Amino acid sequence: MLVPVDGSATSNKAVDFALRLAQDDQASVRLLHCIDETSFLDAYEYSSDLIKQAREAGQKILQDALAAAQKLGVTADTLLLERAGQRLGNSVADAAGDWGADLLVVGSHGRRGIGRLLLGSGSEQILRTSPVPVLLVRGFD
Repeated sequence: MLVPVDGSATSNKAVDFALRLAQDDQASVRLLHCIDETSFLDAYEYSSDLIKQAREAGQKILQDALAAAQKLGVTADTLLLERAGQRLGNSVADAAGDWGADLLVVGSHGRRGIGRLLLGSGSEQILRTSPVPVLLVRGFD
């Protein structure tokens, strides 16, 4: 199963759920963190320092999730994915297909109304583009 992670409480809740599911089913897990380099562009400059910081932060998020998997005895690996200009849903869907995942476990904030309209929904993007079933884990907010 593939689990996109971003370090948020909601994402961590999805990781915990996925790891327990994997433990019960003796399944393997791939933990995925996506970086979109275009989010670091502005009208004036492109900062390689920001990209470096994003990579380091992404690696820390992945290592924390991997440590949780190891603590439970779940076979897991990590993938830090950089796909400039590609929407999160497409990046996750592509990663699921490339790896041959049979399930995506995704944290969802459950935003509705204007909050969803203004902030968008990464989990909804993933749900719409995924080539495999998606299990949404409701977050804390």
